[in-house]
Amino acid sequence: MLFEPTSHERLTDVVWDEQSVRGAIRRVAAEAEAMFDADALWRLHPLDDLPVASSVKGMYVGAAGVIWGLDRLAHADAVTLARDWASVSSRLVALYAEDPDGGDALGGAVPSLWIGEAGILLVAHRLSPDVAYERQLMSAVQRNIDNPTWELMWGSPGTMLAADFMHERTADEAWADAWRECATRLWDEWRDDLWEQDLYGSKVHILGPAHGFAGNVFVLARRDLLDPQRRSQLEHRTVEAISTYAQQEDGLAQWPMSLEPRPGKSTDIRTQWCHGAPGIVASLAGLATGDDVLTELFVAGGELTWQAGPLAKGASLCHGTAGNGYAFLKLFARTHDERWLHRARRFAMHALEQVERARGVYGRGRHTLWTGDIGTALYLLSCCDADTRVPTLDYL
Repeated sequence: MLFEPTSHERLTDVVWDEQSVRGAIRRVAAEAEAMFDADALWRLHPLDDLPVASSVKGMYVGAAGVIWGLDRLAHADAVTLARDWASVSSRLVALYAEDPDGGDALGGAVPSLWIGEAGILLVAHRLSPDVAYERQLMSAVQRNIDNPTWELMWGSPGTMLAADFMHERTADEAWADAWRECATRLWDEWRDDLWEQDLYGSKVHILGPAHGFAGNVFVLARRDLLDPQRRSQLEHRTVEAISTYAQQEDGLAQWPMSLEPRPGKSTDIRTQWCHGAPGIVASLAGLATGDDVLTELFVAGGELTWQAGPLAKGASLCHGTAGNGYAFLKLFARTHDERWLHRARRFAMHALEQVERARGVYGRGRHTLWTGDIGTALYLLSCCDADTRVPTLDYL
């Protein structure tokens, strides 16, 4: 089987209603603001199984991600915020230096985009531009060049993305130079068709965007910082790799989590943004847009995502219905076929129901960017505006 039916649930029959969607976005933002605590920041949700209950500062499940999401919603005129979050985002920089997320388990502060210092600095700089943040962020990018994970969440591809965003913000060529230095090192590690990840005590070849191949390619291809020859090689090698590892049947396509079994993982089949067809499509659909065979392969990945249905895990970006929906939005951008926008909006209505259902079960929202309600709100807004960009990857 190309997907596990028990990991999915029946799609809602509720039709797209932009007014109710925009109302849900406002409710998510209002609750997030109301639940903030100056000392604890946001209390972690029971489903975010971490060894701490609060005071998580980073972007993935911490305060920086929530603040960034609220700010983006406000700048899109989707919500009106009750407070100015700039001072809080600045305080996170100092709080992280004093008490890094993960503590002794991670050996102290880490430079990572989603888990560590780089993401916190990017958010602080967005809300309060300061040259001190730029110096600290450049240091984080440089310290992470040789990170052996070779993936987006912890490794140099994530901090390369940070450098790319800073180049866009400041037009300072020092950021482009830092990006190219990282890209050269990352390219040197691309020894076979996939990168090898040294991750969580195992050496594996992972295909998805959070921890593997698709995320690395996305970062290398996001803009035109590669020289033309290497860009051409990137596209050729990427098409070969995803074609090689695609599992195809009856017009559907799926990709495995990794080439090797991963300790502690119950299955090699996932159909979510971080592993499987949705993330492959959402990350790579902007590549080689004139290649009709590749387009067919991505469409087959989108069809699998649609037939599998919404994820039973919930609404989130990383491993939920909202994240899967970005595959449809990317296919809409690539093919200009309105059915993909329609499908994205159907998933949006289901994700909205999942947020409300979870709030009823737990008595509270899930206040994180990549695993919770803020990320889902950004997806809902993407569906309102037919905006195909994935948060913190296409824009930050």
